[in-house]
Amino acid sequence: MLIDAEKCTGCSQCIAYCPMEAISLRETSKLKKNGKPKKVAVIDLDECAECGVCLRSAHCPSQAIYQQPLTYPRTIRSIMSDVLTIAEESQISGRGTEEMKTNEVTGRFKRGIVGVAIEVGRPVTGARMKDVEKISMAVSKLGIEYEKINPVTSMMADPKAGKFKDELLDEKVLSAILEFAVKLDQLPELFSTLKKVEKEIDCVFSLDIACRLNQDGSNPTREYFDKAGLWVAPNGKTNLGLGRPLCASGE
Repeated sequence: MLIDAEKCTGCSQCIAYCPMEAISLRETSKLKKNGKPKKVAVIDLDECAECGVCLRSAHCPSQAIYQQPLTYPRTIRSIMSDVLTIAEESQISGRGTEEMKTNEVTGRFKRGIVGVAIEVGRPVTGARMKDVEKISMAVSKLGIEYEKINPVTSMMADPKAGKFKDELLDEKVLSAILEFAVKLDQLPELFSTLKKVEKEIDCVFSLDIACRLNQDGSNPTREYFDKAGLWVAPNGKTNLGLGRPLCASGE
């Protein structure tokens, strides 16, 4: 994203809208206002995640904000950050996939299997792909297999090792979701791995867990969270099973 310095009035209205804090007011000697260097809003392209929030939501009074043509590897910033960008792998907008939302149709997560999503850079802090790689390479040692229909997986040079393509490592995104499944009894090792790798990265991440509930409605993963001392948010997504099954339930 760029700002046309000649159109910009320096009102600073756009600054508060940038989730990456990539917009600031700067003086430019190339343009004058009342004989003095003009103050204009400037986007730090290294910090910009190409999310498009400033363009859509800041309502620039002089329409100075515009989307410049993006080339690879910068294009992944838009794929991972702009909710209106369609990912070729999933054919849906945004960073995620169907995960458990269509589980009654896909049968992706059966009893005893836990779906895991590690949302790197969320909530709203952003992340460099090199930090995403540190996490993916750490959890790959558990012998997991990443979800193939996921835009993040397609960026890996070696999915088995969790290694990303080198040219992507310095790119910044709003968030990137690592998605895979583990057996229920693998959760303690997963939690331990994540606690270790969190000390090696310069960002935050949110951990999502999806599973089939027990017959009595209880969550089979809850005891593992309690033993690990991890807080569980009370809110979440619930699949009501209203879709037409296209797979065996795998009870």
